[in-house]
Amino acid sequence: MTLQAAIGIAQALDGREAGLQAAHQALNRLGAGTPGLGILIASHQFQAREVATGVESLLNDAPLIGFSAPAVLTNSGLHTNSVVLALLKGDFQAEAHWLSGYAQSGRETAERLMQLASAHKDNEAALLFADGFNGDAEQLCSAIQPGSLSFAGGLSSGDLHTGSTYQMAGNQTGTGSLAAAFLRGSLRIGVGYGHGWDPVGSQFRVTRSRGFWLRTLDGRPASETYAELLGYSARDWAFPPLNYLARLYPLGVEQGDELVVRAPIRVEADGSFRMNTNVRDGIDAYLLVGSYAACEKAASQAAQQALIALGNAKPFFALVLVDIAWQMLLKAKPGAEIAAVQDILGSFVPIAGGYTLGQIVPGKEGGSPRFLNQHIAVIVFGETST
Repeated sequence: MTLQAAIGIAQALDGREAGLQAAHQALNRLGAGTPGLGILIASHQFQAREVATGVESLLNDAPLIGFSAPAVLTNSGLHTNSVVLALLKGDFQAEAHWLSGYAQSGRETAERLMQLASAHKDNEAALLFADGFNGDAEQLCSAIQPGSLSFAGGLSSGDLHTGSTYQMAGNQTGTGSLAAAFLRGSLRIGVGYGHGWDPVGSQFRVTRSRGFWLRTLDGRPASETYAELLGYSARDWAFPPLNYLARLYPLGVEQGDELVVRAPIRVEADGSFRMNTNVRDGIDAYLLVGSYAACEKAASQAAQQALIALGNAKPFFALVLVDIAWQMLLKAKPGAEIAAVQDILGSFVPIAGGYTLGQIVPGKEGGSPRFLNQHIAVIVFGETST
């Protein structure tokens, strides 16, 4: 059976009605046959259980995973206060799982994932959606054993002020969790990623970091360093709107011979940066600044990289996970990253996606998956030729 994908998108006053409308639309476009997997992305303003109930009422037992986002993405661009559902069907199998302990231990969650993956030796890929505010995605990724299974996904986002976010798997919803789907059969995935942020010359030493809080740069509160470089007072950086806009100015931290992007979720009242992964004391960091042109180029390159990784498989669907910083940077041209991806994939490939607080991509040369900040991840689904 030829692999197919269909997208449904809806806006409504409540989550159940939006989920119901999105599912009805996607099922109509999919035609006859039972979906093999549903990928659900919903505005964080909706109640997770209401959205899942609306979708599940029409999907019956089809595997379903999803996450919350401040805005969702489709072929037509960016949509707020919306629910988007991608349905996939064809000659493949999928299983959805809910792992509730992710916020408590990324390492133990990784061990559980590996146990679930080993239940079917022919599993080839796994999609992961984890909490973007609570839990250590870098710990999760490093604890996943290298192997033939390809992991990709992202971290749910939502209201940066309250930390409101959720994950979904089947009829289970909540925060602090991880939703996973294991895929096998004639379906293949190719992943590409990139970012549009570059160093501007300012270098710091991380002098105090505790857990997810980066407290001082060069011996001073992090907000004071940004105030000196970017203007406004340190106090201004600790309160809205600047405390959230700090994500537009991430740090490039040295990791081996690589400069890894690490971005604050917000600036706290004490001037520290709230991150969603650890940044070690004593390492050098560089201020990064993004641009529209660099992001557009990164989106195109990510789509090209995904197609190359797909090999001879024919693309039939793309999941696009974009860091929330892109939504801020591209405010004057909303959805511009989707247009760049479409220029590479073609307008015939259905697209669904959303804005995230981090991205998970396959490791280099078969290694453990990698956790990224500030990137666009293009996950292209393809059908192998028979």
